[in-house]
Amino acid sequence: MPSVEIVTVGTELLLGHLVDTNGAYIARQLADRGVDVFAKHSVGDNAERLAMTLRGALDRADGAITTGGLGPTVDDVTKEAVARALGVDLVLHEPSLRAIEQRFASFGRSGPIGENNRRQAILPRDAVVLDNPHGTAPGFVAVRADGKFVACMPGVPSEMKSMLGERLLPWLTSRYDLREAIFTRTLKTVGMAESELDRRIEDLFRASENPKIAVLAHQMRVDVKIMAKASSAEAAAAMIAPLETELRARIGDAIFGADSETLEGALLRALGERGWTLGTAESITGGAVADAIVRVPGASASFWGGVVAYANDVKTALLDVDAATLAQHGAVSEETALAMAHGARRRLGVDVAIATTGIAGPAGGSPEKPVGLVWFAVASPDGERTRRAVIPGDRDDVRRRAAAAALMLTWRHIAKAAG
Repeated sequence: MPSVEIVTVGTELLLGHLVDTNGAYIARQLADRGVDVFAKHSVGDNAERLAMTLRGALDRADGAITTGGLGPTVDDVTKEAVARALGVDLVLHEPSLRAIEQRFASFGRSGPIGENNRRQAILPRDAVVLDNPHGTAPGFVAVRADGKFVACMPGVPSEMKSMLGERLLPWLTSRYDLREAIFTRTLKTVGMAESELDRRIEDLFRASENPKIAVLAHQMRVDVKIMAKASSAEAAAAMIAPLETELRARIGDAIFGADSETLEGALLRALGERGWTLGTAESITGGAVADAIVRVPGASASFWGGVVAYANDVKTALLDVDAATLAQHGAVSEETALAMAHGARRRLGVDVAIATTGIAGPAGGSPEKPVGLVWFAVASPDGERTRRAVIPGDRDDVRRRAAAAALMLTWRHIAKAAG
């Protein structure tokens, strides 16, 4: 199978003004077709540095794929860099020039095109041209004498995606007779530290090559990816199944779902299996838990509603939290969280309620109750569960992580009850 390195071009990427989504998209599409991606790079609008990056990529891999730097402005230097890296001339490609002229004519512009747009039709000599029906900049594949190549596409995502799917991937498939693809199965875990998960599966990680294992940590969860290179989805599934069985045995009930399933989706599925309904009582998370839940199609079958009770008076009026509880223990306490959860069960008429209360910061903390302190409570027909956590980060981090932790706690409570 061929190997490539991906190079995204543009100083704006290095300044942080744009996020590189093109590189990730290209990598996924290549992996799906069995092409090995050795590395990804971002390079500014500098022809010599880009040429140096391309030379290095061709030393390590069969080809380089770039996106960006094919426009009409003076800082679009990709073609010049490719010419330097491969030692080839740049020449006018007449069919591309006519395509650019026709595109401008279709916009109602008469007369000759500008010199800057004309430069877009100047390409490396003998390059394979990748037509661009969605823009003015043609892409191309320049092949070195030893067979290694540089493929260049526009940076505009819609133009790049179309060119990749309709032009470049067919070229790669034909040139390298691509018959295999990489198929992935993702096991999603929550409530288990990445280090503990690694300890349980380290030997499998080291021993497995095809299929191979990757561990990816996310906010409040860790994914275990099983990747198999095979000629069909059926063949890959047969390769993945024994390893998945072993992983499930080792990881156990920390696995909440697989592939595209979300934690909130798993929570709603668990509720449906029990025939239970859910409500929320949120202070620190300000409705974020309810928002995550209602993003799942069909959430209304189990989720009945929620109360955002930020002020103590609202906690008392809408959730029946006793004023004495607030006075004695404070709004951020285990006692108040439990009272909120039980109040939500009664007021909303649901089987299960999750409550959150805490200090998001940046002010309001104390030695006893620091910024980031969150109390969670779940009340259900099978009893109640509370959890105290001190979550690091700024205000947005604390609130976002608290919402994810609330979903995790509720799912684990219901899954344990079902078990």
